[in-house]
Amino acid sequence: MAIDTTLATPAITAATPTTAPDPQPTPSASASTPASASAASRLSTRDKLVLFVLCAAQFMVALDFSVLNVALPELGTDLGMSRSALQWAVTAFALPSGGFLLLFGRVGDLFGRRRLFLAGLALFGAASLLATLAWDPASFLAGRVLQGLGAAAIVPTGMSLLTTTFPEGPARDRALGISGTLLSLGFTVGMVAGGVLTDALGWRSTMALLTVFALIVLPLAPGLLPESRTPGRPRLDIPGAVTVTTGLLSLIYALSTAADHGFGRADVIAALLAGLALLAAFVVVESRSAAPLVSLPMLRRRTVAFGNLGGLVTFSMMSTVVFVLTLYLQETLRLSAFETGLVFGVQGVLSAVAGSYAAKVIGRFGARRTLAGSLAGQGALIAALLGLGTGSWSVWLATAAVALASMFHLGAIVSYGLTVTSGVPDEEQGLATGLVTSTQQVGITVGIPLLGVLATTSDDLLAGVHTVLALDALIVLAAAVLVGLGLRTGRGARS
Repeated sequence: MAIDTTLATPAITAATPTTAPDPQPTPSASASTPASASAASRLSTRDKLVLFVLCAAQFMVALDFSVLNVALPELGTDLGMSRSALQWAVTAFALPSGGFLLLFGRVGDLFGRRRLFLAGLALFGAASLLATLAWDPASFLAGRVLQGLGAAAIVPTGMSLLTTTFPEGPARDRALGISGTLLSLGFTVGMVAGGVLTDALGWRSTMALLTVFALIVLPLAPGLLPESRTPGRPRLDIPGAVTVTTGLLSLIYALSTAADHGFGRADVIAALLAGLALLAAFVVVESRSAAPLVSLPMLRRRTVAFGNLGGLVTFSMMSTVVFVLTLYLQETLRLSAFETGLVFGVQGVLSAVAGSYAAKVIGRFGARRTLAGSLAGQGALIAALLGLGTGSWSVWLATAAVALASMFHLGAIVSYGLTVTSGVPDEEQGLATGLVTSTQQVGITVGIPLLGVLATTSDDLLAGVHTVLALDALIVLAAAVLVGLGLRTGRGARS
């Protein structure tokens, strides 16, 4: 899935406090000479080892989103999972990783980020081993859920450890740049490696690869990472964490179960109503909490509200495109897992290229215009995929359109992170960054069960794919218009 950069870039762009209402090139670099800036940005051997551990852990989580995609058809056959049930292979990981992200980030602040980071690594490694050895759908999905819980601990604490280990300035900028560059390759490596491993050794080898990653990183981390926690020991918003997590779980259960059995079942209706009620309760809880997981006044900022809308749409809709195209390429065009990996490998390469130019584009046009324009470009190229058919030429159309769409997708990722954190006071940057990361995870979680099921439950897969792509494109283009209007030049960040 197009998730590798999504796990890194927003958090990275949000890590350094930004106070300008619309990020533009600043003369800050001129405050020091090139020689002094270069010296300040040099990393010691220990710094490099710390950076390696943190980047490797984040990369491992990014890899988990993509390495299994091309193996889904073989996994379904081996474990006896229906086509419509395959979405749970993705959702079972994404749901806990998104639902518990805010809670675990605050737990790390309270009890120690290093401690929770190590616990997350250990859980992720053990869960990957369980998924590797899975003997039926239940054991495999249990492994995926536990992987998601481990990821929910690794992602926020890993980014916090990075920004607290490296002081603000050239050293942190360089560390974040290296982290972003490495993670931008996660999707490419995951898709290509997933194809190679699946063809050569079977789908289980994709989960075994994650186990090996955890075994490499975990022994190195304790001796390198310093402990870090927020001064003052902030209170833990248990009611907020419980309501938002159970609310999201209920909604995803309702959407995913409806894919197999329709919306008329009593449990689907009950889960849907419970999810909406719990999310409403979450809003009430947060409005009264002294230490909320989500700052409601911050959500009233125009940049925060419309920026997160853009982020939610770009994540959810692009992940859906990759999911349905994976099924289409292998089941309709009969491509092998390796060939499918190569198709998406092109997407990963162009995403990395786009990442290297994103800052320049944002510097020229501003984060808000870049966000709206990127969404428009992504939507237009998804619409181009409606030309897919059963001929071999469709492979080239899919490769070109999804690769170009991914470039706009990455532009939206970077610019939405900057948009959300622009104009936010330094003392509220942590809350803003938490919203950025949570939007990412929720977007990944809801897209596939919301739209992907229209393809997996269709008697004609190609027709189902066309329906999903049409709705996907319309949603992205509508979001581009809303974001463009909501973030018009001249509007205050708080208006």
